[in-house]
Amino acid sequence: MTLPAAPRTLPYPASDHLTPRLPMVVGGTPVIRIDHPFVPAGRGFWAKLEGFNPGGIKDRPALHMVRRARERGELTDGARIVESTSGTLGLGLALAGIAYGHPVTLVSDPGMEPLMHRLLRAYGATVHTVEQPCAPGGWQEARRRAVRRILAGEPGSYCPDQYHNPDNMAAYAPLAHELLDQLGHIDVLVCSVGTGGHSAGISAVLRKHLPDLRLVGVDTVGSTIFGQPARSRLMRGLGSSIYPGNVDYDAFDEVHWVAPAEAVWACRELAATSYASGGWSVGAVGLVAGWVARTAPADVRVAAVFPDGPQRYFDTVYNDDFCRLHDLLDRPPAPDPDELAHPGAREVSRWTRCTTVVDPTAVATVQVATV
Repeated sequence: MTLPAAPRTLPYPASDHLTPRLPMVVGGTPVIRIDHPFVPAGRGFWAKLEGFNPGGIKDRPALHMVRRARERGELTDGARIVESTSGTLGLGLALAGIAYGHPVTLVSDPGMEPLMHRLLRAYGATVHTVEQPCAPGGWQEARRRAVRRILAGEPGSYCPDQYHNPDNMAAYAPLAHELLDQLGHIDVLVCSVGTGGHSAGISAVLRKHLPDLRLVGVDTVGSTIFGQPARSRLMRGLGSSIYPGNVDYDAFDEVHWVAPAEAVWACRELAATSYASGGWSVGAVGLVAGWVARTAPADVRVAAVFPDGPQRYFDTVYNDDFCRLHDLLDRPPAPDPDELAHPGAREVSRWTRCTTVVDPTAVATVQVATV
């Protein structure tokens, strides 16, 4: 059963500088009920399918951040937009660049899928690839340093800085209102966490109407966001090697870390049983939302945000050769997550849940014992 999509109202006001047809196709994404094989018959959760946007969920903040920067005079007509991305925000910024008439330079790393690289170039973006990760900070810090160098070499260029820009969070207010229109009451919201924008932006609006809403964050093993040590990460689109300023730690009731093989299993099960799937973030969120829905009381309504669709993951999640190379096939997750008393108790390597959420930047030291 699928509820009707919210009305396609224009989330960004048209102006003389805007190509109106482009923002019209962003927003108003549908929700679908997900049950088998994640939840027994009669139970389930609602998935918000952000893959119905042209480039995915980050079309929303890309358009909003660019529009607000133009309104403040930080981004002038024809100036270059420069940003770090693993892919999805890049698609959104390419869209915004076409809509507002800005050239776009995107900085990524060797982990970007070849398909994504070709798509971004087809949409007119210049793609710069960094060659070495930083220590500390990994590929993300290397990309951010490259962004600063490009900005310094081109006066008047502008970086949205998705990791720390409050406009990133504000861009998700329309999505929150869509959920309210589509589902009415929501008890639990499950979101992946990368820059922290959509989990913070959606939950802040929802809690004005639903003060008892619980927020469950979904991260990847090897991510430093919630106090684990930063490691090399296979999964893209969630997790971080730095501490994004947009993560609202106080908003979370619990966090789950998911491993790549577990996300691949969930992605493929979603595709085969509901035709509603996506990439790493979707698999991780689907796995966790299914567990929440089957362990909570039957009257608890669970909503999950699926950030994108499956297309860009042709060479990774849905490629058997890639998955065999990384030992990701035929490894279904355990029925329940491991439990962790505190994020610093030990390093996790499989699906793990922790109900103690801390801001690693607010404590002097986080001690983590390596498994």
